[in-house]
Amino acid sequence: MKTSQKYLIIGVLVLLGVAGYSLFKNLTPFEQQRPAVGESAPAISLEDLSGSMVRLSDYRGKIVLINFWASWCAPCMDEMPGFQKVFLEYRNKGFTVIAAAVNDSPYVIKRLGFPFPVVMADRQVKRDYGNIVHIPVSFLIGKDGKIIRKVQGVYSDENLRNHVEQALKGKE
Repeated sequence: MKTSQKYLIIGVLVLLGVAGYSLFKNLTPFEQQRPAVGESAPAISLEDLSGSMVRLSDYRGKIVLINFWASWCAPCMDEMPGFQKVFLEYRNKGFTVIAAAVNDSPYVIKRLGFPFPVVMADRQVKRDYGNIVHIPVSFLIGKDGKIIRKVQGVYSDENLRNHVEQALKGKE
């Protein structure tokens, strides 16, 4: 067998391996993809729109919703009023929201005036949270820093409220 044929066969095998992994990952239910429910939430340390550092570790002992979104994403914008309602209702009881904007304009986001921290998700954070590509995606983090819920698509304020109430009572 010629050297060029060997390289061609190796290249095809590598491509098949990559394709197989992608197919397997897509067959794995979203809740079971890494980071999975029950695992520690990956660290976040990003500047908010005012330049202050937002670290997930600073919210230990609270219930935290991390939402990956964008202002140009209609479903993302549909869920934001509900997030604001639940945030305002439970912020003094140990709940907060970190809105992680994906491929968005800080100028546009500032004009929206959200009452919770908004950060620009960088490549590392998107990778750490499962290679975020499709939005919205939300992670509800328990007081202990572990993921208690993952939601792909719109997270209704009714479901969020129920999940926050359960988490605050320690019934994740």
